[in-house]
Amino acid sequence: MSKIEQVADEQMVKNAVGEDNYDELAEPPMAFEEGNFPADDPLWPKVRAAIKEIYDPEIPVNIYELGLIYKVMIHAEEQGVRDVSVIMTLTSPGCPVAQEMPEWIRDAVLPIEGVGQVDVEIVWDPIWDPSLMAETAKMQLNMFM
Repeated sequence: MSKIEQVADEQMVKNAVGEDNYDELAEPPMAFEEGNFPADDPLWPKVRAAIKEIYDPEIPVNIYELGLIYKVMIHAEEQGVRDVSVIMTLTSPGCPVAQEMPEWIRDAVLPIEGVGQVDVEIVWDPIWDPSLMAETAKMQLNMFM
């Protein structure tokens, strides 16, 4: 598999679209489907920020903007902590980091104050394709659709 070369970095995209418009463009299409992400939960911004720190090693875009995260659930508080469940996919079933990526997500989300367990499930339906990417990811990879 050939590595995709990054054309623009995050700051270049922010300069092109403006700081005010960047946040909405950095949301993948799944974020706009009701029930996929707990937008009103006070823990969500921290969970999303942690996930956005994880990059696909072959594609220089974070896995959130790449559209690999299909759903995040933050469960009701029990014993002072809240469990987090993540449903995600990979760009391909042959992804060389298929075994490691769920662990990377756990390692990123677990340190957040108030988080208990983190469960990550990989699914193959729907199959990932570039239409699931945030607009910022498409710009960074020079993929205009």
